[in-house]
Amino acid sequence: MPQLPLQTLSREAFAPFGEVIMLEGARHYPINQGTTERFHALAMADTQTQNGKTILSVFRAQPRALPLAIEVMERHPLGSQAFVPLTAEVDDEYLVVVAPPGEFDPTQMQAFFCKGLQGVNYARGVWHHPLIALHKQSDFIVMDRIGEGFNCDEIALDGNWTVG
Repeated sequence: MPQLPLQTLSREAFAPFGEVIMLEGARHYPINQGTTERFHALAMADTQTQNGKTILSVFRAQPRALPLAIEVMERHPLGSQAFVPLTAEVDDEYLVVVAPPGEFDPTQMQAFFCKGLQGVNYARGVWHHPLIALHKQSDFIVMDRIGEGFNCDEIALDGNWTVG
């Protein structure tokens, strides 16, 4: 049974799949008479295809045990989808499993280990596993698309690939 190696999430490693949302290394500057630090343009919503609109939601994820069999992947062909954990703890961890856009190829899947203060923005069409929270129930702010057109493709897998 093939196992996906876990990589540490970084902007460079995740770039083929979208954007990493984190403060470390981000452009920032003071605003509001110096009482607030703005970390600017951490990710770009790509939601306007077919008159789509950008929405914010909260997803509450139940923790999953590792190793985890990869049994489904999904993609959103009409818009990006961002996940930002609602935590102040770097130790709150979750995983992301992704594959490049286009025809799904399980040999192209990659898995990333994410710290609680890091978010991800999946680019339009990038294959990804549904949310994988670790250790505890976890809430995420999710920015994605609502509007005309079908925006979620799912593919069932045999569970031969695992992560963790």
